[in-house]
Amino acid sequence: MGQSNVNLAALIGSRICHDLISPIGAINNGLELLGMSDGRDGPEIDLISESVENASARIRYFRIAYGAASNTEMGRAEVVSILNDTSRGGRMTLAYGPLDGQPRWAIRMAFLAIQCLESSMPYGGRVEVNRDAHGWSVTGFSQKTNADPALWDLLKGAEVADLAPAHVQFALLSAVAGDAGRTVETEITPDLLRIRF
Repeated sequence: MGQSNVNLAALIGSRICHDLISPIGAINNGLELLGMSDGRDGPEIDLISESVENASARIRYFRIAYGAASNTEMGRAEVVSILNDTSRGGRMTLAYGPLDGQPRWAIRMAFLAIQCLESSMPYGGRVEVNRDAHGWSVTGFSQKTNADPALWDLLKGAEVADLAPAHVQFALLSAVAGDAGRTVETEITPDLLRIRF
């Protein structure tokens, strides 16, 4: 996937997320007004509210992971907020290490790496994102991992044959890393998965 294709895909991702966030926000505002106007409460409203919050969190996450990247800095508070909202109520816990702001392109790669780990940790677990002088590492800890070797080979630049939409993050992370002049390294054990870039 060449740089122009990656950029085009990122712009498409940004556009979709931008267009979806407004109606999701409007639904949430409507629910709040409904709750204030007649005091209606119940499991139906709770379910709708929870679904709207989940959709909003995922769109914020996808906007970074699949949207256009830049050197614009993202603060720690924003990154942690997105990760916390995305993992709330799920099987994964996420810990983000860097204390200072980081460029959006690096956060994008970290978010894609998190999705690679999530798809290889079907029973859940813990994911830690760290940065040091050597680069970034995204590490998943689980009692049982299920890393498909063909997918993980994509991270190291293997050719894409027949890729399911649920696994697009593997091919995209490899392409984005290549465009950024970065090499992706992986480590796979029965209870640990690590992606470095």
